[in-house]
Amino acid sequence: MKLTIIGTGSMAIALANGLKDKFQLEFVGRDKEVLKLLQSQYDATTYLIDGFDISDKNIILAVKPYALQSVGALLKGQASNLYSILASTSLDKLKNAISSKHYIRVMPNVSAKYLKSTSLIVGDESLKEEVELIFGSIGSVFWLSSEKEIDIATSVAGSGPALLALVAEAMMDGLVKEGMKRVDAMAITSSLFEGFAPLIKDMHPALIKDSVMSPAGTTAGAYGQLEKDGVRGSFMEAIARAYEVTKR
Repeated sequence: MKLTIIGTGSMAIALANGLKDKFQLEFVGRDKEVLKLLQSQYDATTYLIDGFDISDKNIILAVKPYALQSVGALLKGQASNLYSILASTSLDKLKNAISSKHYIRVMPNVSAKYLKSTSLIVGDESLKEEVELIFGSIGSVFWLSSEKEIDIATSVAGSGPALLALVAEAMMDGLVKEGMKRVDAMAITSSLFEGFAPLIKDMHPALIKDSVMSPAGTTAGAYGQLEKDGVRGSFMEAIARAYEVTKR
């Protein structure tokens, strides 16, 4: 299957890195030099966006949300399938900007580069097999029942890597603050996150916490401090704030 990626930013490249071994890729963008580099890196055909004909193509739209209208005005023809990764951009907005037979909203994340994306899906369910073939090749796929749900879940699946990065950085800084070398703090925290993945997959977070926390122990002390500082509530408010942004 040939996939046409419109956009050359970090998310487009993360997707391309995950898809390159299973699909034939072509790129569409504005910058000739960037396209030339992508042509070399991915052995892909590249095109300038002005006047590009999307007729009968499988399009992955990976531009900035604010650029939707200007990008749509440069394209011609009707795509076969349009897979949009534009955050907080409704199916109706996509239909008004770009012509396609079928429309899908997808919210992947940067872990697509390592085939570990969490991809949220909503849209034309007649494409379910194709969607799972494409985005299942770069990680886990979750079909949701409404656009409201994909906007809510974006705060975790899309923004989550940045939120977890904040947690990781704080842990590293805490170790350094107490006297550990930065390189060791980074390695230990990285290993922690790697080992946590199978735990959270098989156990409820409360059970993980209870299995680690002993009476008056180090975990109880650390956990109590986090609760005192309102960290749990702050994270819940962060999710709510991210969702509010998607409704603008």
